[in-house]
Amino acid sequence: MKLLTDTGNQHTLKAVIAANIAGAKLQIEEVDRSSCNTDLSASFLQRKQLPILELPSGHVLFSANASCRYLLGSKDVDDCHVDEWLEWESSQLQPFLAPYLVACVGQGKKDSAMFAAVFPLLEHLDKALKDRQYIVGSSVTAADIVVWSALYPLFGDFSKVSDELMRYSGIVDWFQNLSTQEAFKSAIATVTKGKGVSACKASLAAQPLPLKPVVKSALSRSQSETGSTSSEVSVSAEEVTAAISSFKDGKCPKPRTTKHPILPQEGEKNILITSALPYVNNVPHLGNIIGCVLSADVFARFCRLRNWNTLYICGTDEYGTATETKALEEGLTPQQICDKYNKIHSEIYEWFEISFDFFGRTTTPQQTEIAQDIFWRLYKRNFLLTETVEQLKCQQCDKFLADRFVEGTCPLCNYDDARGDQCDKCGKLINATELKKPRCKLCNNTPVVQTSEHLFLDLPKLEPALSAFLDTIYPTDDWSNNAKVITRSWVRDGLKPRCITRDLKWGTPVPLEGFTEKVFYVWFDAPIGYLSITANYTDQWEKWWKNPQQVTLYNFMAKDNVPFHSVVFPCSLLGAED
Repeated sequence: MKLLTDTGNQHTLKAVIAANIAGAKLQIEEVDRSSCNTDLSASFLQRKQLPILELPSGHVLFSANASCRYLLGSKDVDDCHVDEWLEWESSQLQPFLAPYLVACVGQGKKDSAMFAAVFPLLEHLDKALKDRQYIVGSSVTAADIVVWSALYPLFGDFSKVSDELMRYSGIVDWFQNLSTQEAFKSAIATVTKGKGVSACKASLAAQPLPLKPVVKSALSRSQSETGSTSSEVSVSAEEVTAAISSFKDGKCPKPRTTKHPILPQEGEKNILITSALPYVNNVPHLGNIIGCVLSADVFARFCRLRNWNTLYICGTDEYGTATETKALEEGLTPQQICDKYNKIHSEIYEWFEISFDFFGRTTTPQQTEIAQDIFWRLYKRNFLLTETVEQLKCQQCDKFLADRFVEGTCPLCNYDDARGDQCDKCGKLINATELKKPRCKLCNNTPVVQTSEHLFLDLPKLEPALSAFLDTIYPTDDWSNNAKVITRSWVRDGLKPRCITRDLKWGTPVPLEGFTEKVFYVWFDAPIGYLSITANYTDQWEKWWKNPQQVTLYNFMAKDNVPFHSVVFPCSLLGAED
């Protein structure tokens, strides 16, 4: 293994000490931070973050703490407290210690303000080391190595340690004890070339300073929005007392026994949680799970621990062009594709132990029934428009091309692989006919423009109702700032009619005469999947979805899904008046 570093880097001590303890062979190569060579390793120098550990597999670790744990291997202790101390060192200690080391050791300056920031951190460590030889357990662990190395420039030369530092007797005794061990002494000699702390000055000056941790205001959201500075807290005195009592007694409320179907209960906190419905046409990867499934799962588990009445649902989004495209690629029917990948999705989420109460799908009779009911309610209340639109038709395939069957150059940012409905580079929604150099995704030929009649949701007519709804939501709800910004930008720019039908075969059929050969556009249809999946879970689904007085809804999604959940779907529901 090769370790890239600069002279006197205290973080390099972490890796070298670990290698010494584990008996691992380490080739140390000194590099210049200011240069970037052309080999694989030096490409990481653009981060100016050293040391860097190259593994035999070719992978690279550019976290000194990660390198320490990797090199220790089986010699380290499998204890969550070790991880806690590594996290403390990187996220709490380093942001305040690093600038103090630069001033104190690197420049020889005494900065009382900087030391005042480091003081509570040293106090915390000193208390942890009281009557202890090691930070965790009865032998050296990664926690000792990492924290010792971080403090080496401060305590490494005892002849120059200030009186204000010497009063931390726990740290001093612990540091001296480790300094006498061969693995630590050998590492000092290797990294500093026998020059001790003075060798660290140049490296300290060149190291990028870590970001300071963000400390959120203790004010509640409502206080921060109104400018109030009252002492109101979000937890009652009774709750605090009960929590302290339970903690001291080792007693916790018994978890709720889940009985299906889970239904809202009078007088209880009823929480409905959804994760954005994943497209059925692929295998879920870690990004999908982390993006909106894992976060929702953590929140659902939290709600259940609080003994709140919680229902967490999700399912595969199975209609639309993406499914047709995948079916063509694999030589299967759309239904076969849906059956195949719904099973894969379900098995993967089960393997990760995602705690869905129900994982369903959108290709169900309930989806057709609820989607068509919302459509008819919008139609009867005159919130739908009929317009003739220009569409791209592939003469080679003899079919109108849905948005995702068309690719081309984005008219806004010139990205040459934009889809017919959205550019993945700039994130803007576009129409397929606006693409430059359009091409059919099926045969790669250039399509021609022809007309077709479609139905549109009259968003301008619904905009006042949406704005009134948002005005009631923003001050009291938990929408993320990102969601608010995206929604406000849509409303600010003025809503435009949105097409809700497509010339496809695979989708929820449009029930209106003259349009029965068309299906609903997936982004009119897909959010309704939350309702229909719940309806597949229980025939009393309306108690969850038509009961705002008792139910609080939390949607977890990626930012590209926000406008469809915060504008298009709410407008559909507001217009349906149900």
